[in-house]
Parts: sequence; C-alpha cells; structure tokens
Amino acid sequence: MTAKPWLKFYGPKCPHEITPPEMTMDQVFAETVRKWPKRDAIVFTSQALGHLFAKKMTYAELDAMSDRLAVALSRRGVTKGDRVALFMPNCPQFIVGYLAALKLGAVAAPVNPLYSAREATYQLNDCDAKVVIVLSRFYPLIHRIQKDTPLKHIIVTNVKEFFPWTLKTLFTLSGKEKSEGHKVAIDRSASAEWFQDVLREVPADAKPEKPDTTPDDLGVLLYSGGTTGISKGAMLTHRNLVTNADQNRAWALVDYGCETSMVALPLFHAFGISCCLNLSLLTGSTMVLVPNPRDILNVILAIEEFKTTTFPSVPTLLVAIAAHPDVTKHNLKSVRVCPCGGAALAGQVHKDILEKTGINAYEGYGLTEMSSVTIGNPPHAENRVGTIGMPYPSTDARIVSLATGQVIEGFPQGEDWSEAGELEVQGPQLMKGYWKRPESESPVKNGWLQTGDIAQMHRDGYFRIVDRKKDMIIRGGMNIYPTEIESVLYAHPKVSEALVFGVPDDTRGELVKACVTLKAGMEATSEELRAYCKENLAKYKVPAFIEIRDSLPKSAIGKLLRRKLREETAGNTTNAAESDATAKIPAPADETTASGDNTSAHSAA
Repeated sequence: MTAKPWLKFYGPKCPHEITPPEMTMDQVFAETVRKWPKRDAIVFTSQALGHLFAKKMTYAELDAMSDRLAVALSRRGVTKGDRVALFMPNCPQFIVGYLAALKLGAVAAPVNPLYSAREATYQLNDCDAKVVIVLSRFYPLIHRIQKDTPLKHIIVTNVKEFFPWTLKTLFTLSGKEKSEGHKVAIDRSASAEWFQDVLREVPADAKPEKPDTTPDDLGVLLYSGGTTGISKGAMLTHRNLVTNADQNRAWALVDYGCETSMVALPLFHAFGISCCLNLSLLTGSTMVLVPNPRDILNVILAIEEFKTTTFPSVPTLLVAIAAHPDVTKHNLKSVRVCPCGGAALAGQVHKDILEKTGINAYEGYGLTEMSSVTIGNPPHAENRVGTIGMPYPSTDARIVSLATGQVIEGFPQGEDWSEAGELEVQGPQLMKGYWKRPESESPVKNGWLQTGDIAQMHRDGYFRIVDRKKDMIIRGGMNIYPTEIESVLYAHPKVSEALVFGVPDDTRGELVKACVTLKAGMEATSEELRAYCKENLAKYKVPAFIEIRDSLPKSAIGKLLRRKLREETAGNTTNAAESDATAKIPAPADETTASGDNTSAHSAA
C-alpha cells in the first residue's frame, strides 16, 4: 500500500504538512487582536430579529473584557494549571471566560449545561474545578450541588447582559426572563457573584500577569460525550489546540481577517471549540453566535443576514434546515465551507441541503481525543459523498485487522476498498492522555489512537466508516453494520431520521431493530418501511422490528445516540412491524427540531 496515497488528491492549495505557530492559544488570540482590533469578533443574535437585535463585540473589546475577567479570577486564587469550568451554552460570556482562563495559564473545562445534577457533580469533581462561570438559568443546579464539589467561587451571568438595550428591556418586561428561568437570586454567602459585578471591580485597562505557559501545557479539558461509557477528560495542550485550528484553516482554505463563521455547534463540544472558536480566534473570523439552534428560522436568517462563509454543522441540523418550509425563500449561498460531522452524512441529506440551499456539505471525522477533526472531505477538491474523506495535513490513518491486530496492507483482488478493520489515527493534534486516568485506559497505543470505529480505505486514500465495533450486529454469525441499513432507510422519501441497533435473540444471537422519525406531514407504517428494506437489503439485514417515533435521542451536538435506544429497549423486543397502525407526524408550525426536545444545550434566549 502506497504511503499516504491521499496526498495526490489534496489539491494544489492545500499543504501536505503544516507548521503551526509556536504559540499558546491565548498568544494566538493576542496576535489576532494586534492585526484586527476593530474587526467584529462576536455577533450575538437571538430570535431571528436580525441586525436590530444583534450585539457586536470587536476583537479589541473581547481582549479587554477577557483581561479584566482574568484579573478578577486571579484575585480569587486562580493560577496556572487550575481548572475553570464553563457551564454555558453559546453566548459571549463563554468566549470571555475561555480566554480569561487561558490568559492565566489555567485550564478551560467546558461542561454540558444540560447535564443532570449527577452528571455535573461527576465532571466538576473529576476536573477539580475551583471556579465555575454559569448562565443564570443553570445556577440553581450548581447551587444545589456546590457542597458536593470542590467549587469555591460561582460567577453567574445572565444571557441578557450581552443583549442590546432594546432587546434587554423587552426580555425583562415581556416576562420571558422570569418564565425561562434566567431571573434568579444568588446566594452570596456561598461565594456566588454576578458576572458584571466581578468585571466592575477591575479597572478597564487592567492586564493580568503573564504566566510562563508553553505550547505543551494543558489548555482545555474536554470530556468525551459519554456515548460509549463513563465520560473521560481528554487533556488537550495548547499545541493540540493551535495545531488543529491551523489544520482546519489549511484544509478549508480559510482566509485571514475576512471570514464569518456560523456558530450553531455547542462550544462546550470538541467540534465547536475546534472548528468554530479556535479557528476563528486564529484567523480573525467573525463568530455569529446562535444560542438556540432549535430555532431553525433564526439559523437560516442569521446565515443570510450576516453572510456567513463557514458553517460547521451536523446532519440533524442540515436535515432540519432542508425541511424548513421557508428555506428556499432565503439566500444561503454565502456559505463556502460546510464541514459536517458527529454522524454519517446520508447521501439523501447531502442532496436535499444542496438542492434547497446551495450548501455543499463535506463530511468529516473527528474525536475529542484528537482535538476534534482528523479526517475530512476536502472543500478544495473532490467531495466523495458516503466517505469521511482523507486525513488532514500532518495526519496519518490506517486500518487494522480485527482478527489479527495487524495493519491491513493492499486490497482484495479486483476491489478498490480494503478489508474492514479498526481505524487508527495519528497526528500532532492527538491528546496528551485522559485526565487522572492510568495509561492502561488510554486508547493510544504506540502513538496511534485506536478509534473503535470499523472502517475501510479506498485506493485513493479516502476512508469510509462501516460502524463502531460495539455497534456491529451479529446475526447467526453474519456481521451486520447498522449504518448500511440506516442509509437505506434515509433513502426512503418519508423517513427523516433513523437509528439501527441489535436486540438479543435466543436462537440467532441478535436481531435488527430500527427506530425512525418521519418527515413533517408524512404517514407510513412499519410494514411499509420493512417492505422497502426487503427491496434494498439482503434478507438477513432487514430489520425484524421497526418502530416509528416522534423523535430520536440525541447528544448535545445533535448526534443520534444508539446507546440510549439500546438501553431503553433492553428486554423489550415487541415487533412493531406486526402492527398495521399508521403513524403520522404533524407538520410543525414554524420550525423543525434540530437537537431533540431534551438535548438542546443552547436553549438560552
């Protein structure tokens, strides 16, 4: 097998290797501030009200505010290496807190604000956070669990603090601030303080003392999504963060000082931090923050209004945009680059969003342990739908046999794809390790990250995911890959989303079960969908059970979660296909949910 065969398909403008700046992430930001101090760093939009209700902050203003917060945190005992938890959805305060922590040499530790008390307590204890910056609507939870955590200081911020005065007034007078849980009383005796009060105690021109942080020091502690077990903290160094930002820049041909990024992905997630936040801080891009991506019309209007050029996304969000009844009335053609991750991008989803909006989504692949992105379809070359693309500059990938553990060399006679095996990746964006975990628990072996994903490599160097090792279904000794069946279901004109997994069977080991949602206004029966599968799949792959649902469980980033369905249906394999009841999904009044009713981490405004 030729070493790195993908390099010849990179295109003339993409380098094979990158040499990122020998800087920490906060130093990268300082350089951007020096070059473009008056350029808008943040545009904060809400409720699809456009420019009138958009709050803007320049890079110079963002620098000054994060300096003041850094000084305030220092006064509260935060020093190099301490963890500062960020318990917020997408809002300016998240970015201010992120930069303030890095400026002190501290470690930013984002926490999913939708976590339950148990989950939040676990992560705050595991990362040993002494300070948390929390949105006011989530403060009651933090207050309740504080005694069970190492938290010494709680800084509470109201989402309206960065609203323009008109919207701020409407937000309060309309009663929304109270009804949505943003208006809270804080317990000052428990070291809770308001964000604005903390800033006011520091002079406007204050600067924090510069720590002796190096690129190899820890910058961010990002916890894996917990989709495969107990969540672990991936230790990402400044070198990891800067490298992956620079890889994203080179891969997408992002220019300096002129791009506008749609930030609908949650910033507490690796994908959002890498492709939205760090990439923007490196290149001086304007970040259009959307606090609630479930408001699909707001996302559409923000893209049109601010002419966003980059739009990191997930398939569920693209499905919702394409399904919006008014999407074709708006011009979204400013989007030049749309990397899509978190789940497989079905061919039908790619076709729908391209035909309705002109957005050409490029599927990619990443892991928290790799600072996020490691493989992608190139926006500057051939986009092969159905693949995850090819490795990034300075990145390597290989397929390892599940049976022997040996690297798979060559291809079966007459075939363009290698045998399926575990995907392993390697590169300078690879994490330092898991926080407080022994090396024996690390998925990194001899410098290669064992991803747990089953994949194949094409002769040209493109890769495609077959499935996760643990998600593979074995029926009567036959291997069945859920994503193949999901792709067939996605191709059905009435299906919106699909998840396939195995359920135990005494005689055949496992049987295939599918859970689907239908497109707005559509009707279908389980038997109708099974008949479609019979036409397009081998008999042993056809789902024995098909359940039509109103929604499917998703992670905060919008990734469909097989594990949740597997747990939910454990021991219950009632054959929904035997029911001839017709399922109907009513058309929504004005939007399609992108992140699931109970998993939208951005419900803030």
